[in-house]
Amino acid sequence: MTELEMYKGILDSYPYPIVFVDNDYIIRFLNKRARYHYYEERGYSDLIGKSLFDCHDNPESAKRICQIYEGIQRNGKEVFLNVNVRNERIYIQGVRNDAGEWIGFFERFERNCTL
Repeated sequence: MTELEMYKGILDSYPYPIVFVDNDYIIRFLNKRARYHYYEERGYSDLIGKSLFDCHDNPESAKRICQIYEGIQRNGKEVFLNVNVRNERIYIQGVRNDAGEWIGFFERFERNCTL
C-alpha cells in the first residue's frame, strides 16, 4: 500500500464531505462522501480541476470564501463557515506543505453529536 492510498482511504472513510482546494481556488480532491454529495445529490459532475466558484456562483459567497482563506493565511486558524440544512457545521481549514507554505484549504462538514 502506498502512502497516497492510505491517505485517500482515511479521507474516504470520513463520513462527511471533505473538499480540498488549491491556492488558485481549483478543486483538487473530493472524498467519497463529497463526491456523493456534489455529484448525486446536487447534480454536479467532474468538479476535480474546476474552480470552486463553479459550485459557489453567488458573488457574495465567492468573496466571503476568498476573505476567509486570506484570514487563514494570516492567522492559521480554522474558520467556522455555517450550518447547512442537514444541521452539519461547515469549516474551512488551511493546509501547508512540508516547507510551511500554504498550498490551499479544505472544507469539511461535521455533525454535532450529543451523548
